[in-house]
Amino acid sequence: MTTNLPDYYFRVRENGAFVFRVDTENRQRRIEMDQIAVVNVRNGEIKPHGTRSLSAQDMEEIEAWMAERTALLARRDLDDIHRTIDQLNLTAQWAQAKATDRQLDEVTDALLMAMHDLRTVLVRKKAERVSSES
Repeated sequence: MTTNLPDYYFRVRENGAFVFRVDTENRQRRIEMDQIAVVNVRNGEIKPHGTRSLSAQDMEEIEAWMAERTALLARRDLDDIHRTIDQLNLTAQWAQAKATDRQLDEVTDALLMAMHDLRTVLVRKKAERVSSES
């Protein structure tokens, strides 16, 4: 029975991943994962685990994973914003059609402050973009 396991496994953590080399070519035919590095996608740092040195192939695999992960996180961020727009529309409909006075009292101030903050940031960023285009 042959397995098509990857040569590397990335255990995702908040800022990056622990990198493991996967070994299935051992006498017990068990999957062994040997940690080789820790990576941070925010600052691009790659730290070999312990006293290890990383091969050119290790670095190539890690850098490719980091690029893919960064792109995925960027897509997720934008998707979250599109969901937020939908949620704002659903919230407006809820406030208009379903919310009780007590429910509105509970959320109105927090929503107004959050929307004011967001509007302030968006207007400032748009003004910066417009002025830099001129």
